Amino acid sequence: MNWFILIIAGLFESGFAFCLGKAKATVGTEHHLWIAGFIVSLTLSMVLLAKAVQTLPIGTAYPVWTGIGAVGTVVLGILFLDEPASFARIFFIVILIAAVIGLKAVD
Repeated sequence: MNWFILIIAGLFESGFAFCLGKAKATVGTEHHLWIAGFIVSLTLSMVLLAKAVQTLPIGTAYPVWTGIGAVGTVVLGILFLDEPASFARIFFIVILIAAVIGLKAVD
């Protein structure tokens, strides 16, 4: 169950990074709403990470959490923020995913 919680925490990490990216491109009420989304996502991500590491080793859980957040943020950036989807970016994201899976496999 704590692996599921950790995955959800990683997705909220992507959410807070995405909200921050959207907030920098907006003004007024829309900006404030993206900042509110950032705060909610950040809070949920941290609370869920703290819950997950009660039983999971921090040396594995933290890299998995950041890996999910990094991959999710890159994908969201490509899909919604017009960031480039170059071969090099995709290659290194695949390497990052392989490293996270490797950490879980040797745990």
